[in-house]
Amino acid sequence: MVRRARRGQGVRVSRYFPAFLDLRGRRCLVVGGGAVGTHKAEALAQCGARVIVVSPTATPSLAALAVAGRLVHRQRPFVERDLRGCALVVAATGIGAVDGAVAALARRRRVLVNVVDRPAQCDFIVPSVLRRGPLQIAVSTGGRSPALAREIRRALEALFPPSYGEFVERVGEARIRARAGGATVVARAAAAEQVVKTALSVGRPVD
Repeated sequence: MVRRARRGQGVRVSRYFPAFLDLRGRRCLVVGGGAVGTHKAEALAQCGARVIVVSPTATPSLAALAVAGRLVHRQRPFVERDLRGCALVVAATGIGAVDGAVAALARRRRVLVNVVDRPAQCDFIVPSVLRRGPLQIAVSTGGRSPALAREIRRALEALFPPSYGEFVERVGEARIRARAGGATVVARAAAAEQVVKTALSVGRPVD
């Protein structure tokens, strides 16, 4: 006889709150100028954040981003004052003692911190993201297996081809026009729902 797990037992619910952050114009700190730090800094810069990287060394790609004015590179070790005014910080040196110190000081200043490959030390974790223009599908395993999250994201690539970006743009424009004709909140919501149903009935994008 197989017993059903009671609610709250068995599989643990993720402790993370899923959210998309608007970091445009916000100061974000990356500690570490290696390959991982470069990747994190570039991703933040692409979102419009004001990125500061603190590291005695830098990859050629990171140096190029600094020369292009897309981020600021402070070529020295991390110090606590680097945290001033930051919305979040990513500790990516790969040195446990350094990353741990960054995390501790960030929490003291109430700055959200992500320690790469150390979910237990993180206030937030970064999912594997499928991007199709304005469409973003984020996949997370709650830090249990980032590699599995990447594989799931890759599987989704076939279901959501690049043409979905233009599709989402068209649906968004149609939604604005449809909602403009609604006299009430309910009517506007219904109009938006109908736009989606009509768009999907015509056919999903394919490559």
